[in-house]
Amino acid sequence: MSTLLIGKQPFFSTNMAFNTEKSSVLPISIIGSLFFIFGFVTWLNGILIPYFKIACDLTNFQSLFVAFAFYISYTVMALPSSWVLKKTGFKRGMMIGLFVMAAGTFTFIPAALSRTYGLFLAGLFIMGTGLALLQTAANPYITIVGKRETAARRFSIMGICNKLAGAIAPLILAYFILNDGDTFVSNLKTLDVTARTLALDGLAHRVIIPYLVMSIVLVLLGLMIRFSPLPEVEAEKEEEADGSFKGVKSISEFPHLVLGVLTLFFYVGAEVIAGDTIIRYGISLGINISSAKVYTSFTLVAMVTGYSLGILLIPKVISQRIALVWSSILGLIFSLCILITSGKTSVLFVAVLGFANAMVWPAIWPLVIHDLGKFIKTGSALLIMAIAGGAILPLIWGRLADTFSPQQAYGILIPCYIIIFFYSVWWYRLRHWQVINYKKLKS
Repeated sequence: MSTLLIGKQPFFSTNMAFNTEKSSVLPISIIGSLFFIFGFVTWLNGILIPYFKIACDLTNFQSLFVAFAFYISYTVMALPSSWVLKKTGFKRGMMIGLFVMAAGTFTFIPAALSRTYGLFLAGLFIMGTGLALLQTAANPYITIVGKRETAARRFSIMGICNKLAGAIAPLILAYFILNDGDTFVSNLKTLDVTARTLALDGLAHRVIIPYLVMSIVLVLLGLMIRFSPLPEVEAEKEEEADGSFKGVKSISEFPHLVLGVLTLFFYVGAEVIAGDTIIRYGISLGINISSAKVYTSFTLVAMVTGYSLGILLIPKVISQRIALVWSSILGLIFSLCILITSGKTSVLFVAVLGFANAMVWPAIWPLVIHDLGKFIKTGSALLIMAIAGGAILPLIWGRLADTFSPQQAYGILIPCYIIIFFYSVWWYRLRHWQVINYKKLKS
């Protein structure tokens, strides 16, 4: 039995020695396959939003409930997921998560047959529930499976798996459901009520085969994870993580965690807005659906580029915290450029937000869970709950887009990156709740 140390006290133990990078290759490979699944399922929303807008005749605000239903499940289910993992362990918990996701994708079949938007949203919520369980297990696992100072690099590898899948997924689904999008929308305007209803029913039915295949694949993957050689990781029974936290009784007594959850909330909102609204934004500028449908993939390719640089540069050239500082600065610059440029140039800056966003998640996690001790699973669950930012902020974008314009709606990104900057420079250092003395922290 060996123990991995983070801070001064052991967090987790396992019957594999994770102290060397070599010993963690197999677990990283298995978890990498899960991150591929996360990305494939998650980034389908980018194409589903314009698809449902057409098929179910929705406004921008209504169509963004796709993101809301999917991401709000993380808030609802993250703490229950933590409880499930304590009962089942990581390995069985991951299997259950994949089975729950399969139930969600299968729900798309009756939803498509009835063309019921609410049932589609229910399916997305169930899928998000399964992902909440998977992410609650996988994110802390990849953090502690190797050296702490290289955690951002491992997260970057996971990010590449996630975003490559995300770049491919919308293209595959778009081929099945919106391959003739421009022609379909044009013809729809010429149809009477009955013919229009039949055409929209036919459009809704196009998701049946892709989501049936996904359901089968997810069940098979769940069985594979259950019987894989992935080692179990369990929390040590230490009461304290660090001398500075003796007597801590509540998770709320960790200010760097609480502010980290807030920061991750705004980051995930910004990431989802960049990936899930870009197609809709392009269409609103008069760009053909045949061209705009690939824009989410552009955002994710930009993220893969950012992750690749992270692997090369961290920690040899820059620390993961400095990478977080520059990510927030670039995000702020690109957001301003979206607002002051026009046409395809403005769309391009939405896409390159993917580059700015790439290192935020990998850099925040190790900073936030450091020194949590026995609270690490609950802390990880709270960080997963912060994914609710991907539910709420895109809805605000949709309301702003309907009220003003899709371009002006991107103004919501400005405060997001300012908050990320604050955490990267000052808030991550806080170990006690007090009036924040920024000059002292800086020194």
